[in-house]
Amino acid sequence: MNNMSSYNADEYTGAILELSRKEKFSKLFSELERCNEDAQEQKIVELNEIIDEMNEELFKSVFAKDLLYKILQMIDENKLPLVNAILLMKNIGYNNVTRNFRRLRFYLSSQSFIIDKMISEEEKKKEGKNEKLLVDLCECYFFLSYDFTSEMLSICVPRLLKAAMNKEESKGSQKEVEIALLALSCISENRKVPEELCLNEIREIIKYHQKHHNLTSLAYQSAWQFLICRLFYDRSLEDVILNKLQFEREAISELEELTKCIDWKKNEDKLKEMEEENLLEKWITTLNIYFKECQIQKKEHVVLIECIIQILQAAKDNHREIEERCTKLLRSVSYNATVEIEDLLKSGAVYMALVEIVRFDFMKTSVEDYLQFFENICERLKKVNKKENEETKRKETKRKVFDRLEEEGYEDGIISLRYCFFKGIFGGYVSIQYIEDYFVHC
Repeated sequence: MNNMSSYNADEYTGAILELSRKEKFSKLFSELERCNEDAQEQKIVELNEIIDEMNEELFKSVFAKDLLYKILQMIDENKLPLVNAILLMKNIGYNNVTRNFRRLRFYLSSQSFIIDKMISEEEKKKEGKNEKLLVDLCECYFFLSYDFTSEMLSICVPRLLKAAMNKEESKGSQKEVEIALLALSCISENRKVPEELCLNEIREIIKYHQKHHNLTSLAYQSAWQFLICRLFYDRSLEDVILNKLQFEREAISELEELTKCIDWKKNEDKLKEMEEENLLEKWITTLNIYFKECQIQKKEHVVLIECIIQILQAAKDNHREIEERCTKLLRSVSYNATVEIEDLLKSGAVYMALVEIVRFDFMKTSVEDYLQFFENICERLKKVNKKENEETKRKETKRKVFDRLEEEGYEDGIISLRYCFFKGIFGGYVSIQYIEDYFVHC
């Protein structure tokens, strides 16, 4: 009872603290229009300090689209100088992205194109072009815009890469490099960025860091995410990513280091997530994209998957977000034909999926991912190969999976699920036809 009372008291105190932050933020923001430029700058410093302390719920409630539009409107009406507005908008976007809040973006409207317009107008200047302003605007654009046009990509990507190539070692320079790369990492995989706009520069940035370790951990992850996302449209990048830049080796090293830094026993209900946890989530997201697009077989697959399993086991119960991201990643891994099923056995991924399927916790949406993981394996094992040696290997692997089921006593548990369909909690139906077929025809 005492523990529960303490928990409720802490929760109540946290809620009061967030309320006071919201009230203070609203008061400061409402005063911006009535201040001179110097006073505005000081208030924005205070606003940014409050933003840095917000949890996700408060952040989302404060930055509804109306408030974002209000900032743009104040710029348009000359009530907020652009230099001050950028200080505020960059920090809003930076916090939104670094802390993995559900992306906050301007929706399509006449106001949402104000940043685009400012970038285009500055870019078209024949004389007196402000390159620092352009970089700042481009960062705000990628952090907060709803969609990225080809014109904006052609203007912004080269500028941000140039900013990210700054090799000065001062803390301020490192931060600016980090922000530029973080903004670039917001360009999703379904947006095509022509190779000539980015490949040489991003490759140089990554190679230089591998030799000199000049980037922050977040900047390095952001550089990789930007590059991995380009695989969707350009398969020729695979050789650069895997062989010349050694992506899997680097990812393994980063994951191992982050795993050591995280307090895995910490309670999930904390006001502010640790930077390491947020960064780890970003790496898992990057790996998910990688395994969806990668078509080259690598011996490092086993070690990388082992890292994922270790993180998944450590995250269970206390780090729900990391756990669920890992299960979605395993689902992508099991679907990728370049990942041998033998690798999934060696790494412990098959064992992990079987344990979770039998445990069957309806409170976890990850159950669907584990089911799909096993279905993907079963479907792959059913496919007969025409080449004799490959068919022999398939049968041997199939027997190893089946032996694992018998050895651990999971066969009966999974067979009992053969007619199950799940509706509602997963937002649709999930059949397990391949699991059924596997056991029928094994």
